[in-house]
Amino acid sequence: MTLKLDADVHVRRAISVALRVRGVDVLTAQADGAAELEDPELLDRATAFGRALFSQDEDLLAEGVRRQRAGEPFPGIIYAHQLRVTIGQ
Repeated sequence: MTLKLDADVHVRRAISVALRVRGVDVLTAQADGAAELEDPELLDRATAFGRALFSQDEDLLAEGVRRQRAGEPFPGIIYAHQLRVTIGQ
């Protein structure tokens, strides 16, 4: 089974490329024409496609917490801090 993942606009291209090399089906917000969407809309779009959303944006975590508390389903958020996690990690 291939992991399907959306990547928001804050994710560097090198990360998307590295994930693809590892067999992850990555759809970036830029490639999807969703680069201008706000966090809730990005998460809605990823949910509609049944894809987790990878982000390095801390604000997106707050949206995820809000949805969890409200019992709103979404495939998930994968978060990595921009300065604490390297591309290789």
